[in-house]
Amino acid sequence: MDRRAFIGTLTGGLLAAPLAAGAQPAGRVPRIGYLGTRTLSDFGVDAFRQGLRELGWVEGQNIVVDYRFAEGGLDRLPDLAAELVRLKVDIIVAQATPGAAAAKNATETIPIVMVPVGDPVGLGLVASLARPGGNVTGVSYSVGGLDIIGKQLELLKQTVPKIHRVAILSNPANPTRPLVIRDVNGAARALAVQLQFLEARGPNEFDSAFAAIAKERIEALVVMADTMFVLHRTRLADLAARSRLPAAYGWREHVEAGGLMSYGPSLSYLFRRSATFVDKILKGAKPGDLPVEQPTQFELVINLKTAKALGLTIPPSLLQRADQVIE
Repeated sequence: MDRRAFIGTLTGGLLAAPLAAGAQPAGRVPRIGYLGTRTLSDFGVDAFRQGLRELGWVEGQNIVVDYRFAEGGLDRLPDLAAELVRLKVDIIVAQATPGAAAAKNATETIPIVMVPVGDPVGLGLVASLARPGGNVTGVSYSVGGLDIIGKQLELLKQTVPKIHRVAILSNPANPTRPLVIRDVNGAARALAVQLQFLEARGPNEFDSAFAAIAKERIEALVVMADTMFVLHRTRLADLAARSRLPAAYGWREHVEAGGLMSYGPSLSYLFRRSATFVDKILKGAKPGDLPVEQPTQFELVINLKTAKALGLTIPPSLLQRADQVIE
């Protein structure tokens, strides 16, 4: 069921929309490179395309999009980014932190629109959110750092007040990881929760991570938002269920796959917003002058079926705040 928003603060053809003087040569069809960390079926692609259409850009009519996907193999991103540079695309839309970092390492001149990135300033992708400078702009994943994971921890504590030992599962290949650890420690202290940091570089390391969870008598789990994790979301949900662990995630796809709850920005909205940056740059704007946007719409999704299987009763206050409850 849908509930109220939980807000925490593709060749040819003629141009259908006129461009600003000097933005694109007359009659030339702009070429966009899309660097994805996952696959073509990723929901972000559809949202990005929708955003383009809303602004008058239609693939096959007045714009070309060259898609390159790492399919979860983040080590492929540098080569894919270099391939897009060789194609001389006008803009690169780079998905997630690994994609944005690979694109920035591949070019200092082609405009890059990142979507979404956890802490673009802390990672050195932009000079500041207000004035990014350089060739990168786009959409951030969080507001004020990576406080979202702290909110996930808080939601778990509200759901299971008695928990004291919580595992944070992260991918050490994700450059955002050190920032997550920095920000979540403060939230843990405020909630009187002891954290156990665990790592998994790939699905072959999931079993050992959950074995450590059992050994340390962990009572709940927070899974860091990461492309690799969402690609293997069903297995992660199954492992959490077998371990009878209430778990919180950053993306709603985890909950749709059987996870207990997720809290984070509306990614569909962020991907649609990324098309706005493409539109402005094609019309002559410089990426360094376009402020990085921070999310204003956040989603709480709860899987009531999973809660019942774990023997949990979700507090009515959380159910009322949820954007979607899966039953």
